Amino acid sequence: MAIRPTYENTAVIGVGQSAYTRRPDPDLLAHHFIRDAIVAALADSEMKLAEIDGLAISSMSIGPDAAVDVAWRLGLAVRWLHQDTNGGSSSISAFGAAARAIEMGAARNVLVVAGDATGLAGYAKIAANFNRAIRDHAAALGYGGPNTAYALLTARQMKAYGLEKADYGHMAIAQRAWAAGNPFAVYREPMTMEEYLAAPMVVDPLCRFDCVPVVAGGQAIVLAHPDRAPKGRIPVRIKALGYSFNHDHQSTDGLKTGASVFAEDLWDLAGAGPGDIDVASIYDDYPAMVVAQLDDLGFIPDHDAKRFIQTSIKDRSFPVNTWGGMLSAGQPGGTAGGLNGISEVTLQLQGRAGDRQVANARLGLSTGYGMTMYRYGATAGAAILERGT
Repeated sequence: MAIRPTYENTAVIGVGQSAYTRRPDPDLLAHHFIRDAIVAALADSEMKLAEIDGLAISSMSIGPDAAVDVAWRLGLAVRWLHQDTNGGSSSISAFGAAARAIEMGAARNVLVVAGDATGLAGYAKIAANFNRAIRDHAAALGYGGPNTAYALLTARQMKAYGLEKADYGHMAIAQRAWAAGNPFAVYREPMTMEEYLAAPMVVDPLCRFDCVPVVAGGQAIVLAHPDRAPKGRIPVRIKALGYSFNHDHQSTDGLKTGASVFAEDLWDLAGAGPGDIDVASIYDDYPAMVVAQLDDLGFIPDHDAKRFIQTSIKDRSFPVNTWGGMLSAGQPGGTAGGLNGISEVTLQLQGRAGDRQVANARLGLSTGYGMTMYRYGATAGAAILERGT
């Protein structure tokens, strides 16, 4: 039976993003991008720094600093503080913790921020030392980072679902088309199937366009009481949250994510179903993981992924990753992607997504997935958000 929390006192009232860059100046730290995202989020929410009394942060590259050090450097004095380092679900987990903090009276106005600036060499070092399982076992075998693990998983998914390389291409191409409307995306030029199929292979069957481009960047949102939304701004409310950590002890083939554990409760809490979702941001470190999460959450009828891609993704009739996803917009270290998804859903529900706006969007979903251990991600989270009144 699902625990039924309510979020009557909590809404997303502002979002902010730093620039995303593939080749950051070596002198720029994650702190700089986090700062820029916070400044933008505060301006968007029409809130002063002094009004912030809670901070949740997700980052792989603020070390040796911790959350309290970042708060100090930003000039923040808070009464609630949270730090999450669990990979691709970190931001969505921090988002839920911040919402619960407000509902419990631990804080009134909370900044949730994520960002990284590792550079390619720094990211490779993090990937090789991601956890003890990777460092002591996988890296010792010549592990080439997550691309290697997810190439194996993608090959398994192709066999299980009867998918071909071009099926993943439709997803990458559709997301690139959405990215054209996102000024922050690092890749916005249209992509053709010919270009996708001709791209250099990274680890068979993954080509260049199946692997997220690492960027430096930051994302921030402000959570507060709905009444604190700027005048004329529609607050975005939380309908349901779901999380799973280490759902199968890395003992299966990885084709199901932790979302399969909480999906039924998530929809029950939201009083909705997959068919009610107007826009979705699905954590897309690899196209195969978008397929896996969509299937786990009940979006793919009869688990026929090939047909779903052809009828709903290829023509963009089902709006997935309307900001371009990380595959086109870029992945800041893995932690900010989930928060970017929440920000995009927020903008869509508020009617502020510009050229990529989905008409009459009222209910949206955002997911997070990650923390690869031996073979695949061990963490998953999802949020269902609703356009307020």
